[in-house]
Amino acid sequence: MADSKDQKQQDTMEKIVSLCKRRGFIFQSSEIYGGINGFWDYGPLGSELKRNVKDLWWRSMTQEREDVAGLDATIILHPKVWEASGHTSTFSDPMVDCLLSKKRFRADQINPLSGTAWFWTGATDAESDKVCNDKFSMLQLPGKDANWVRKGATQFYKARGLQAPVLQGETTEQVTNTTRYNEENGSLLTEPRAFNLMFKTYVGPVESNDNVAYLRPETAQAIFTEFKNICEVSRKAIPFGICQIGKAFRNEINPRNFTFRSREFEQMELEFFIRPDEVAAQFGEVPDGEAEGEPQPNWGWKAWHLYWLRKRLEWYASIGLTSENLELYWQKPEELAHYARATVDILFKFPFGTQELEGIAARGNFDLSQHQKFSGKSMEYFDESAKAKYIPHVIEPSAGVDRMVLALICHAYHEEEVTDEKGKTETRIVMKFHPRVAPIKVGVFPLLKNKPALVAKAREVLAMLRPYMTVFYDEAGAIGRRYRRQDEAGTPFGVTIDFDTLGENEDPSLKDTVTLRERDSMKQVRVKIDDLLHLLLKKINS
Repeated sequence: MADSKDQKQQDTMEKIVSLCKRRGFIFQSSEIYGGINGFWDYGPLGSELKRNVKDLWWRSMTQEREDVAGLDATIILHPKVWEASGHTSTFSDPMVDCLLSKKRFRADQINPLSGTAWFWTGATDAESDKVCNDKFSMLQLPGKDANWVRKGATQFYKARGLQAPVLQGETTEQVTNTTRYNEENGSLLTEPRAFNLMFKTYVGPVESNDNVAYLRPETAQAIFTEFKNICEVSRKAIPFGICQIGKAFRNEINPRNFTFRSREFEQMELEFFIRPDEVAAQFGEVPDGEAEGEPQPNWGWKAWHLYWLRKRLEWYASIGLTSENLELYWQKPEELAHYARATVDILFKFPFGTQELEGIAARGNFDLSQHQKFSGKSMEYFDESAKAKYIPHVIEPSAGVDRMVLALICHAYHEEEVTDEKGKTETRIVMKFHPRVAPIKVGVFPLLKNKPALVAKAREVLAMLRPYMTVFYDEAGAIGRRYRRQDEAGTPFGVTIDFDTLGENEDPSLKDTVTLRERDSMKQVRVKIDDLLHLLLKKINS
């Protein structure tokens, strides 16, 4: 049963990947050259969807709030930024290599295996006097026999220069829940070793250690380094935040799951600066958990942490991702970063498993303290209301744009059996995006393209709507086929201009009306052209 469910989820993901290419959501980067692993390009629909997500996040963080300012910082920062943050010394993943295929994996993502492990002390060459004393091991995978295992070992020793290996010192042992073997071919893996995830580059014409720089692995650190500048120019008092949307780069060992884990991606991060609890206590008892109502001066980190969790869940609901699709995971004490007091992850149920979309962390004052230490510049803030000087603490909601776009695509994908007016049943693929994030809001269709009056009227409607929303004009093919194309693009509304619009049919009351079709229900209603813009804007923002 579980295997059947896994296969169905895999099939669904393959269909989604296929649709993304077919309809222009996402392409493999540099595909004409065979592609490059971990890098993706967003096509016409994907770039609109991605921009909608970023615009909605930015508006909710800055334009709809008085206590958050924006920043757009450079990708390359001074190398000491990454020393202060700990990235140059600790930003690494444990890496292992397969001794047979040479493929590289993250050690903490190896699935545990059980079975019979085979061991050899080395091999001799039947055709020469060569000897290889390298030890090797294979795990006998389910459905494989002893000959398959020995064939793998023979391959290992052939790669070490033996023409006709004769295996030596063969023994076996039962192992349970081991992570030392590659589940793809049973080969032994190397011992884990640290692999720094930052992309290195050089600033200037000389490639030397003095000119080393890094592509930023996160957007947060620039916010901390600009904290004092933004404090001064924005004239905001704590509690207040600084947010940023931007590219980040991580040299992932094993990019996977389509765009979910990529080497180039975008982040949307907020650093919200708050009073330390001991300062907040001057304004009253500090709440020990979630506090009701609007933020108060006596709120400590726990109340602010839960406040931002609530705000972020409200935002997800506003773009169509509700509690039915999301899960919360509170990191255990042993899982927390050394500076974090608490972190809650917002997870989405992808076809390939439930995975993180966003983390909301209570980071203490670690980052500002580190930059004060390494730069020699004060990061202290004087609180006029509390008459106190301190290094602010931080609540950080950090979300991945690409992961969010993928979540929206997966959530939107539906297959439905529909029956046409002739009684024929077919499968309708429809992307049920919330209208706010849908790449195209409205499709405009003249019923027939060879009727100049219909085309002219359709062009008038198009010109009326275009300043306010993304509109797609389509006059090619049967009207049903055009509807289906827009269903796959996720367009929530379709407007058809027909002969009733022109007043050429018997009912004169239908003149200057259009047919408005809703994507999800496929219901159609007549709407006056004069009312169309107001109605669509209301539906899109509801």
